[in-house]
Amino acid sequence: MKQAYLIALGSNQRHPRHGAPRQVLQAAVKVLAKHGIKTVVASPIIETAPLGPSRRRFANAALVVRSKREPEKLLKKLKAIEEKFGRKPGGPRWGARVLDLDIILWEHGMWSSPDLTVPHISFRIRKFVTGPAATIAPKWRDPISGLTLAQLHARLTRPLTRRSPLPKRGGPW
Repeated sequence: MKQAYLIALGSNQRHPRHGAPRQVLQAAVKVLAKHGIKTVVASPIIETAPLGPSRRRFANAALVVRSKREPEKLLKKLKAIEEKFGRKPGGPRWGARVLDLDIILWEHGMWSSPDLTVPHISFRIRKFVTGPAATIAPKWRDPISGLTLAQLHARLTRPLTRRSPLPKRGGPW
């Protein structure tokens, strides 16, 4: 039976055959399909500033996919696809990369193993994940917080409100 997953995609390096990061993400979707990972819906690709030491902007997107694989096996396939695109395992954290594929959510809720935690441990604080994800699956709920992707994204993007200072009080207190 095929299971639904939310996958986040990112790239900030050119690929010799596929081209610029946007084209890398488009090529990745085609490769996923060749491996039995069917895209149900894809978000628009957005450009975002990098986290950490990388200086190049990222192309980011999200997919809702269906796969017969359990989460661990899907992760192994995603990592193999990253390597085919030129990603070196064990590279620097938050560094430049040709392709990054992360399992964010799984329709059956949570999964935990030494190699994988679903939901993704830090997706709730990453606008470059919640933004694209909320455009394609706004009502999908985070099983830990209970919030929808739309609500999580709104929390990251709503303007901060300034609180009025407390009024000065007169008198002996």
